[in-house]
Amino acid sequence: ENMSVYLIGDLARKTGLSRHTINYYINIGLIQEVGRSENNYRFFDDKVVERLNKIIDLRSKNVSIKRIKEILEKDGG
Repeated sequence: ENMSVYLIGDLARKTGLSRHTINYYINIGLIQEVGRSENNYRFFDDKVVERLNKIIDLRSKNVSIKRIKEILEKDGG
């Protein structure tokens, strides 16, 4: 299976979010890296991109971060 792998900059380009916002979402546990490269960069996969798009959609509807966390946890973490 050919999984795409993204760094934070790639996530920023794909989603339109700032690196700052993505790092914030990592720090509060909304998203997590799938691993680290040998030079210790976090990397992510398509599932994280989907998850970010869901977060963006919910934020656009003024859903709170706390509520988004609950929704995402219900969806299977």
